[in-house]
Amino acid sequence: MKKLIVGNWKMNGSLQTNADLVSDVVQGLPASLNCGVGVAVPAVYVAQVQALVQGSGVAVAAQDVSQHEKGAYTGETSASMLQDLGVRYTLVGHSERRQYHGETDAVVAAKAQAALAKGVTPIVCVGETLAEREAGQTEQVVKRQLAAVIHQVGHCISELVVAYEPVWAIGTGKTASPEQAQAVHAVLRAQLAAATEHAGRVPLLYGGSMNAANAVPLLSQADIDGGLVGGASLKAADFLQIIAAAN
Repeated sequence: MKKLIVGNWKMNGSLQTNADLVSDVVQGLPASLNCGVGVAVPAVYVAQVQALVQGSGVAVAAQDVSQHEKGAYTGETSASMLQDLGVRYTLVGHSERRQYHGETDAVVAAKAQAALAKGVTPIVCVGETLAEREAGQTEQVVKRQLAAVIHQVGHCISELVVAYEPVWAIGTGKTASPEQAQAVHAVLRAQLAAATEHAGRVPLLYGGSMNAANAVPLLSQADIDGGLVGGASLKAADFLQIIAAAN
């Protein structure tokens, strides 16, 4: 399986900074790109960034999608709208959506199903808080979160991407050790294998403060197939180093 590196810009960007960042990334890509690359951008910039990456091999991702198809849902963006703009991926269940917007496992699963129905690949985010890790609940939490999605999407499981993002390692400067990350990825791989014979097609990304310094040891783990990169994706040089590590 080819590695996959997806940058999550979160709520950052402007027309000018986006143009500069994407230009630097596209120009700095390896001549022979052997890994997948994507950027998850704020909804208002999807069309701009889609135009900027055209022909580069970089895919555009949304940061969220509505569970609803259409209608009176002010502020929401449907999967068909993302499809209309040629969006390849969408994050679902990012820890910040779960924490700040009260998204439940059921809502996350419905969003994943809505995306799949329109040909947009959901990047399903799972992960535990520091309190849950210290209580020894890591495995229980991530398996519960992923199980909701597996149950909802049925035979489409192999079309998912799964990202493990330990909440305690997001934006804190902390990161799971490669061994800690691999242990959780192995649990998720086994859970997928129990649900589908095509579990080997599902990329498992690490999403807890991957950066230029730790990308190589993380990406060398058996069940880590790429990264969901936060802050480092806003710096072209750092993002390109991570891409090089995956390439």
